Amino acid sequence: MTIAKADLIEGMAKGMAVLESFDTERQRLNATLAAQRAGITRASARRHLLTLAHLGYLETDGSYFWLSAKVLRFSGSYLSSARLPRLLQPTLSRLTALTQESFSAVVLDGHEVVIVARSGIDLRVSAASASGVLAYGLHLGARLPAHVTSTGRVLLAALPKTEFNRWLKGRTLPRLTAHTITDAKRLRDVIEQVRADDYCLASEEHELGIHALSVPVRNLQGKTVAALNVVAPLGRLPASRMRQTLLPLLIEAANEIRPLI
Repeated sequence: MTIAKADLIEGMAKGMAVLESFDTERQRLNATLAAQRAGITRASARRHLLTLAHLGYLETDGSYFWLSAKVLRFSGSYLSSARLPRLLQPTLSRLTALTQESFSAVVLDGHEVVIVARSGIDLRVSAASASGVLAYGLHLGARLPAHVTSTGRVLLAALPKTEFNRWLKGRTLPRLTAHTITDAKRLRDVIEQVRADDYCLASEEHELGIHALSVPVRNLQGKTVAALNVVAPLGRLPASRMRQTLLPLLIEAANEIRPLI
């Protein structure tokens, strides 16, 4: 959403930028690091850190700051009140009961995807027993890089080409595994293929030993509002079997949900 400059509260924007500076790579920040990540001065970052700590959203040892449990109020309120997760959850639970696999619903947020609904087995246990690896970041509310995930690619493929070009232009694509696509031209080709197939299978790009299959969820106007996916260890469920047995279920589920959105 774009608003007039006169309506923008710059102090709030800076405070949110500081809050968003905390992530899995940088869980603890001092004023200098927060300033660098938020793109503001050190003095401004320090004031915002102290204010957020005063309000209870951060904890501090006097030098470094880190997120407190209070920030979960935002995600908790969203997940309990937002219509989309509530509509999708019964479908995910039904799919898990039918297949004993792990299913999620995901939305796009900038350069990341966010899991807004999830149902399934503990993939950590399943993956560890099947291939000796542990699945990372599959909890409700987790944020994952869009370019490495099947859901991210489905959602990027749903963007108008001009919007996707803006998203990709000048963007660094971090490497998470040896299989991660980090070349912009190659990712563009993958997205084109996803548009043609209307689904995506990504293998070991986010984590070794894990692959995922995703399809778009569209509303009655044809707009993609989310992606449904199933995640499994390669050793237990090869790609060919995922396509054969689980892709039809995902497509059917997405079509069933469409009239409700």
